[in-house]
Amino acid sequence: MLDQLNESQQAAVLYNEGPQLIIAGAGAGKTRVLTYKIAYLLSQGVPSHSILALTFTNKAAREMKERIMHLVDPGQARYLWMGTFHSIFARILRTEADSLGFTRDFTIYDTADSKSLLKSICHELDLDDKVYKPATVLGRISDAKNRLILPNDYALSKEIGQQDRNNRLYKMADVYALYQARLKAANAMDFDDLLVNMCLLLQHNDVIRARYQEIFQYVLVDEYQDTNYVQYLIVKLLAEPQNRIAVVGDDAQSIYSFRGADIRNILHFQQGYSNAKLFKLERNYRSTQTIVNAANSLIHHNVNQIEKQIYSEKEEGDKIHLTDYGSDRDEATGVAEEVQRLGKRRTAFNDIAVLYRTNAQSRSLENEFRRLNIPYRIYGGISFYQRKEIKDAISYFRVAANDHDNEGLLRIINYPARGIGDTTMRKVSVCSIEQNVSLFDVVSAPDAYGLEVSAGTAKKLTAFAAMITRFKDYIDSCDAYTFADKVLHESGIMTAAALDHTPEGIERLQNLQELLSGIKELVEQRGEEGVSFTPIYDFLNEVSLLTDQDENLTDETQRVTLMTVHAAKGLEFPVVFVVGLEEDLFPSQYCTSPREIEEERRLLYVAITRAMESCYLSYARQRFRNGSVNFSSPSRFLEDIDRRYIQRFQNSESTTSRKAFFSNFFGRGSVTTGASRHSDASTPNITRVATSLAARQKIDSDFTQGDRVHHRVFGDGTVEQVYRENDNDKIDILFDGPGHKTLLLIYAKLEKI
Repeated sequence: MLDQLNESQQAAVLYNEGPQLIIAGAGAGKTRVLTYKIAYLLSQGVPSHSILALTFTNKAAREMKERIMHLVDPGQARYLWMGTFHSIFARILRTEADSLGFTRDFTIYDTADSKSLLKSICHELDLDDKVYKPATVLGRISDAKNRLILPNDYALSKEIGQQDRNNRLYKMADVYALYQARLKAANAMDFDDLLVNMCLLLQHNDVIRARYQEIFQYVLVDEYQDTNYVQYLIVKLLAEPQNRIAVVGDDAQSIYSFRGADIRNILHFQQGYSNAKLFKLERNYRSTQTIVNAANSLIHHNVNQIEKQIYSEKEEGDKIHLTDYGSDRDEATGVAEEVQRLGKRRTAFNDIAVLYRTNAQSRSLENEFRRLNIPYRIYGGISFYQRKEIKDAISYFRVAANDHDNEGLLRIINYPARGIGDTTMRKVSVCSIEQNVSLFDVVSAPDAYGLEVSAGTAKKLTAFAAMITRFKDYIDSCDAYTFADKVLHESGIMTAAALDHTPEGIERLQNLQELLSGIKELVEQRGEEGVSFTPIYDFLNEVSLLTDQDENLTDETQRVTLMTVHAAKGLEFPVVFVVGLEEDLFPSQYCTSPREIEEERRLLYVAITRAMESCYLSYARQRFRNGSVNFSSPSRFLEDIDRRYIQRFQNSESTTSRKAFFSNFFGRGSVTTGASRHSDASTPNITRVATSLAARQKIDSDFTQGDRVHHRVFGDGTVEQVYRENDNDKIDILFDGPGHKTLLLIYAKLEKI
């Protein structure tokens, strides 16, 4: 059986006498070792019901069990305790429910159930639903439960109280307490309670704890780097006192702190378990030597890690392609064209993945893939234009452009919430059919059409209609971008997203901002083509074509995979593109502390190690974000990758100044010691590298301060300054309408007036 394993893997499988930490580098056969360890224990006569194997997904548990069945007699594996933390503990809790004051038939609330309950509680407490959003409140409660902070402790915590006050959640402790009370009264637990209650059961009931410690003679945990504090405690309690525990994971792939994962669980495992043995699986079976070496050189710059040297015995392979693009549009075009070229060279589309830091980045990529008729799929997510917040926003545009769009109106009339419920809209629908008019006609004049609603409801309907009428007036006086910006802000959509500080809320806001960026990009592109005014109708025409495409493709169609790096963990592809490697994007602008920066570096490590044969990295020098053009600096992480493993490219529009910047960025003078990086992990390396270049330098130019100029998009303006900064020639202009803008001189296309 064990002759299928290498020496390191065999050693990890054979040791079963005490606590064991198996550090498995990317592509090193982690699942294989865990599978063979369980099969080996069974072959040695260990009863299957004595083995507890905890995973993070049902898919992982199923696959491991199927593999074990092929290695031993299927009957031997029949009673394995193998599954996710939640499924295994739900099974135990149903048996022991009365010890916690529940009955065995307790209900498990999913996320939708929890949000519905919290919405009712917040309404009952008369709390502002724009602040106490169900997703926000549930996120705060979940975070507390992940750290085993119960309602009483929550209310007493000064740190938590300050965080809630900062977010105007002054009654959060009351909501949490009432939520738990209502769950108990309903004989229900939410997902987090399955962990919390299991932990409490083991902590406070000596008899039950001893029983399960006796049952589980061997405890194995997959993806240990993703465990939170409660999971850590449960595993520790179950493994005592014999501590025959084996945890498998990779600290270099710990990327889920936003879900409560605590990397300290794996980093400090040996301190928590006396006599723990460390096994390192360092051979990568997935990637070429170059890809592995590049990833090693990157992750080496993290201070908090378990040292290891991953190696590959595959071919050396091509260097990593690093491309400097002028803009995010150039980047999307360049990636799509390279994918098309690979396809012509007989690389299957299924073998290609494009990874990005945020979902919002898929928009420009999707547009270019559609333009070139490259089939694709969004993995672990949905197409940009199919996301709820984007469909909501576009529905506002549609209704303003066509008030007979009944489906669009039904979608938006109570989003954001304005007190117009389903009962009212059913009445409006019946009335519109009887009167043979549109929904908007009835909403605009409920009294005139005899709509049977209260005076208060009628007022809400006419207020909504007045808002839509105001939006209609904007269409002819505003270009598509200005129109969209006004609608998203005046409708309350942007405010609603901005007030939601959960990761999901932040992503929704980013997606809305990306929508505005896309519309502005369209307006500017049309301006460069000589079109002086681009109405919202033009955008709606384009987006309707985008959303209708690819719907008829079958699952068998070869497609390029587009996904976030987080979604890519555990997957592999022969060819991987990682886009948007810029400061404030990757690493994210929300990550500022050394700990957060290290997790972002681990995230890029995960991205690179998804590649088996070829890896492409890229960044853009300017990017549409938050509705405007922003100049970008290359990600500090690019400096961390050893130059020996990188081949640098500039796209076809690159200029001499960009080449000079690239040369300086990767030149000999940019080398800094590992120690200096470690001592200043929160400071962007690129900033330190370019310190000597940061000062603005005067340059010879056709434009000087005070010149009046014309720009196709921004109109007329006055030149304030022309200069070189970080080897970019820039021009500052105070435009008569849009105000101050900084433009790259090479792209400005200015005319003197």
